[in-house]
Amino acid sequence: MLTPLAGQAKTDARTAERRAAETLAKMTQEEKIGLLHGPMPMLLAASKRPKDVAIGAGFIRGVERLGVPMLVESDASLGVSNLMEMRKGDVATALPSGLSLASSWDPELARAGGAMIGSEARAKGFNVMLVGGVNLIRDPRAGRNFEYLGEDPVLAGELVGGQIDGVQSNSIIGTIKHFALNDQETGRNVASVEMDEASMRESDLLAFQIGIEKGNPGSVMCAYNRVGGLYSCEHPFLLNDVLRRDWGFKGFVMSDWGAVHSTEAILAGLDQQSGEQLDGKPYFSDLLVKAVEDGKIPQSAVDKAAGRVLYAIYAHGVADHPLQPGQTIDYDAHAEVAQRAAEQGIVLLRNEGGILPLATTAKKILVVGGNADVGVPGGGGSSQVNPVGGLKRVTKGAESGPAAGFARRGYVGTAPLDALRAEFPGATVSYLDGKDAAAAATAAKGADVVIVFAEKYSTEAVDHLDLSLGEGQDELIDAVASANGKTIVVLETGNPVLMPWLNKVPAILSAWYGGQRGGAAIARVLAGEVNPSGHLPVTFPASVDQLPNPVLPGSDAPPADKETRAIYGIQAGTKPFDIHYPEGSDAGYRWFDKKGLKPLFPFGYGLSYTQFRYDDLKATGGKTLTVRFTVSNSGARAGADVPQVYVTRPGKAKRLIGWAKPDLKPGESKEVTVTADLRVLADFDAKAQRWVLPAGEVRVEVGASAADPVLTGTVRMNRFVRKP
Repeated sequence: MLTPLAGQAKTDARTAERRAAETLAKMTQEEKIGLLHGPMPMLLAASKRPKDVAIGAGFIRGVERLGVPMLVESDASLGVSNLMEMRKGDVATALPSGLSLASSWDPELARAGGAMIGSEARAKGFNVMLVGGVNLIRDPRAGRNFEYLGEDPVLAGELVGGQIDGVQSNSIIGTIKHFALNDQETGRNVASVEMDEASMRESDLLAFQIGIEKGNPGSVMCAYNRVGGLYSCEHPFLLNDVLRRDWGFKGFVMSDWGAVHSTEAILAGLDQQSGEQLDGKPYFSDLLVKAVEDGKIPQSAVDKAAGRVLYAIYAHGVADHPLQPGQTIDYDAHAEVAQRAAEQGIVLLRNEGGILPLATTAKKILVVGGNADVGVPGGGGSSQVNPVGGLKRVTKGAESGPAAGFARRGYVGTAPLDALRAEFPGATVSYLDGKDAAAAATAAKGADVVIVFAEKYSTEAVDHLDLSLGEGQDELIDAVASANGKTIVVLETGNPVLMPWLNKVPAILSAWYGGQRGGAAIARVLAGEVNPSGHLPVTFPASVDQLPNPVLPGSDAPPADKETRAIYGIQAGTKPFDIHYPEGSDAGYRWFDKKGLKPLFPFGYGLSYTQFRYDDLKATGGKTLTVRFTVSNSGARAGADVPQVYVTRPGKAKRLIGWAKPDLKPGESKEVTVTADLRVLADFDAKAQRWVLPAGEVRVEVGASAADPVLTGTVRMNRFVRKP
């Protein structure tokens, strides 16, 4: 595994600002403009690309005479993405999905994964990673949820901060994205999210704010969608007021690819036009030059934007650690990182009668469905990785529509079937593809145990219309479980799903998209070599009727016509529409708590092969809120637990304030301390532009999920006021 570089010496902000100012003063106008736009190399003729540039998402030409390096960008989050970029034969380590990482509730694991993929990026010739997806899961049908980190702003912010910090430890720039409220794919290029400022600040924006505070990304990527009628990439409130004035962000704002609509966006806070061919117009190159010459854009706007790019280059060691592509990558060591992440992200949802872990006495094991003979599934789109060993059984992820042409449905890494055979060498482990439910049910009658793998493909650019598994898989599971009472279901999905067969199945694992070693991770959990410790980062609803929007916003919008495409671009998809989120800041479990709804499985839920006990709650209030309690392993196996602390104010939905992840031997106890970030308890007063927590009593809960309080108490808090 390559050694991260930037951890040796990070440049402080003041030094980076000084160096940026000194370099800017020496630059020509052409050189400044050159930092503000860049193409997708795959759409350029080879003769027009810089010599030996790595083919990735894009590049920004540097200034060689002043030692300003070229910025070479790669899609990221789940590994060094390479399916869309003509790098034939290139492979990279595929991490598990973002929801799998979020299920670990472990910022250090996120940091380790980030450091690993960052080192691979540098070895391949990239110094910018488009990492850090932290859009909250507001709708479990959204197609890109698999990339993201759950429905809670504290959990998502802490994890993305760890991931970005790990990536940037390699002296490269990481982003945080997609800013902001890009919480669904349907109509993402035309839809306008209508939400009041307080709700934004208390939910989606808070996730970004925590992520920026924890990870210090060099860049923020603005989103496709509109907010309050304005495009996210030319939104002065989001980019100038919130991001820079309130949060003090010093890096640069890059656009998402194809998200720029005007040269004037530079005045609203956008610094860089990314993947400029997708926009159709050279807004930040030729048109910007003319706008400055005509006096429509002040020179100071160009200087400010170029200075921010330079600041990030110096602050994150990019200029001081030149790229040296072609370094050897220890893929075996990196696969271990991916496997550890997959193991910690698996959630045990059901285990009636202690059917798991599987006993070695099982001699006939039938594996059914899910392409388990090939590998584990992955999500589609720009984050997709061509893994070590190659992508297997590849088909189109969409025949038509916005995902056609770049979404791929395929399988990666270790095949679960092979891994199970290795774990149970004394058993006969057979396989059926599950396409014939009746045949699978007949075979199930002769097995000691049946393991059904069920999958649901998700991809960027397309949302689901429902929460079913689809493709006849619910019927398959029902038939098999009816034939054999010892049926285990392994879910490999990018979202929550419904389970009409739940009461017939004694054991269920949510394995998400498991990445490079996902098959091995699943087998080790089933065999008991790994004690499951994952907890849900997203609520599993009992039906779509429980959702704030039972019908996915925009799913019934008319297709884009020529006029719409002329205004919004070729990716428009549908005519413009507004998105309203009735839950406001109470996304996910907060909505379920507020409405008194009982989900299929609550946020934070996860079982173990051992048992844990919580005792000795000590909660203190006043100026701060500190919660102490003891966690004990009262079972017979070693394992990690995720005790969660929630706080409820009168008339408000409960909110997660923190958690711990103690790893305990049988009989071992540890005291846990959680201190609240008071912004999480507070309300945002948009008129006064400040966080306010009124003095008064609040209820404190310690539990194993958002719906399972074990210890409760009350504390009295002082009035708290803080600037945004």
